[in-house]
Amino acid sequence: MTLAPPGPARWAPAEGITVRGTVVLLPGRGEHPALYHRLGTRLAFDGYRVTTSEADLGGDPVVLLGHDTGGLRALELATETPVAGVAVTGLPLEPTAPVDGWPGELDARTACPVHRALLAGDREFRRDALRDPVPGTIARPAAPVLVLHGEADRVASPEAARAFATTLPRARFVLVAGGHHDVLNDLDHRSVAAELVQFLEWLRAGTSAPALVRG
Repeated sequence: MTLAPPGPARWAPAEGITVRGTVVLLPGRGEHPALYHRLGTRLAFDGYRVTTSEADLGGDPVVLLGHDTGGLRALELATETPVAGVAVTGLPLEPTAPVDGWPGELDARTACPVHRALLAGDREFRRDALRDPVPGTIARPAAPVLVLHGEADRVASPEAARAFATTLPRARFVLVAGGHHDVLNDLDHRSVAAELVQFLEWLRAGTSAPALVRG
């Protein structure tokens, strides 16, 4: 099964819903945009236009969301283009031992049965891509950054991601309990999406902390 052609994908809020901003989503190694249909639909429901095309940069406000090497690309773009913020997941900051074969890769990527079935049956998904090299330099943008990482990520080190967040001028680190590498498409994808929406709303409000309601 192939979900869709591997070109850019876009999700838009329903007609009549005020667009609250644009999220440029950059997938990681082996992935293609259609694998993020569930997340794109959810963010669009909350009023955000989602696109996987860098050509759509330039709207206002724009938030970059990148996974794996897509996260590294998002950080780089944020140093070149004015953006409201950046959210990154599964950053591959330190070399890790390659996962062993397809069953091992699938287990390392996600425990979500729905997403496992998508990956296993999609001809456009590139297996074994986690062996691809990653860029050696890591950009550190001045924009606010949300660093999300799975606690059980065997592809990219959560400790390295936490340490990286401390080097950024405006960053928040969130560890997803039990989360695997594809944390945006893992068992807790709903809670992760909610964390992203909270971050987006914080950026819109221009507050100094992501909690918009205080008792």
